[in-house]
Amino acid sequence: MTITGVDLLRGQFELTWSLFEYHLDRLVPEDLLWEPAGLTWTVRPDPAGIWRPDWSDQELDPIPVPTIGWLTWHIGWWWTVALAHAQQTVPPHRTDVPWPGTLLGTRDLMHHLRDEWSMVLEDSSRLTLPAAFPWPPEAGRSVADMYGWVNAELMKNAAEIGQLRLLRAAGA
Repeated sequence: MTITGVDLLRGQFELTWSLFEYHLDRLVPEDLLWEPAGLTWTVRPDPAGIWRPDWSDQELDPIPVPTIGWLTWHIGWWWTVALAHAQQTVPPHRTDVPWPGTLLGTRDLMHHLRDEWSMVLEDSSRLTLPAAFPWPPEAGRSVADMYGWVNAELMKNAAEIGQLRLLRAAGA
C-alpha cells in the first residue's frame, strides 16, 4: 500500500480531531468561561450581544492565560481563515468572526469546520501550489504545509483545552 501526502495529512487530521473531540464532548457550560488565573483572555458579549474575544495587537508580557471560550473562538477564527485560503475565497477579518456564545453553538461550529476541512482534504490537486497563510507569501510554503499547520494548530489548541478542562475538574 502506498501512502500519499494527502493520505498522511488526512490520517493526521483524523487523529488530531479525535483527540480534540474527546475533550469537546466532555465540556460542560461552566468550563467555557472559567478563568484559571488572574490574568486571562476570555470572550464577552458586546452591547449588541455578540460575543467578542479579548485581544491585543501588542505582544503582552506576561501572556494572558486563555479560557476555553477564548480558545474555541481562536480555533473558529484561524480555521475559518485557513478554509478561505484553501477554498480560494476572501478570508474574514478577525473582528468578523465572533464566538458562538454557548456550548452547543461552539460544538456545532467546531463540527461544521471539521466537515468543511474534511472536504478540503479531498482535493489533492493543489498541495504543491504556493500558500500565503499562515506565512507571508515570500516564505515559500505550499498548500500541503498549510494543511499540516492546521493539524498542528488544532492539536495544540486541543491540548490546551484538555488541560484547562482537567484543571477545572480537579478544582484548581
